Amino acid sequence: MLKRSLVAAAAILLSGCTLGREPAGPLEHESEVIELDKSEMTRVELRMETGELQVEGGSPKLLEADFSYNVRAWKPLVDYQSTGARSDLKISQPSGTRATGETENRWNLKLSDAVPIDVIARLGVGEAHMKLGSLNLRNVELHVGVGEVEMDLRGDPKRSYDVQIRGGVGEATVYLPASVGISATATGGIGDINVRGLEKRDGRWINPRLAEAAVTIRLDVKGGVGEIHLVAE
Repeated sequence: MLKRSLVAAAAILLSGCTLGREPAGPLEHESEVIELDKSEMTRVELRMETGELQVEGGSPKLLEADFSYNVRAWKPLVDYQSTGARSDLKISQPSGTRATGETENRWNLKLSDAVPIDVIARLGVGEAHMKLGSLNLRNVELHVGVGEVEMDLRGDPKRSYDVQIRGGVGEATVYLPASVGISATATGGIGDINVRGLEKRDGRWINPRLAEAAVTIRLDVKGGVGEIHLVAE
């Protein structure tokens, strides 16, 4: 109950720190497709101020996206730039509008498993469900404002990579593959840290495969107010 109250209070505070007001209207739908090119790696940056984010792999394209929103000012901006060896994909929700009424804002994103990828997500108020285990990950960075996050990294990664999660108010659950080495640090502000499938050693949470694994996921989680769950299976 305390956590829900804190989430609600923070949401109200964040919604008040905006410039204009726009009433919620009919639900609008849009889609976006970006083809794979010759880029050797891609940096994906997601900025969502409020709403529900769904991200997963498995696309034959670089990006297949479906957007649903009922505040016109929240129409997402999609920008893709390629400089040959590297490409940058940015998806952002325009800032500065306070919505009134019952709002909806959902992003469903599918990314390619083929190209090496960095994923950076900056979220305000809402929920995020990120199933990233099939992606060819190089780095993951997640900043959470207010809400709940579920990140599933279970898969068969071919390279080691780093994951950073910075929490605000709410709950974060991270699923990790037990088939690779895991080295995690997790610190919370006000809340609990719950760990399953890992053992604590020298200030880190590790799994038995760490010493011999060719691939390691290095995870650093810092929470604010709420709970952190780490599950290796």
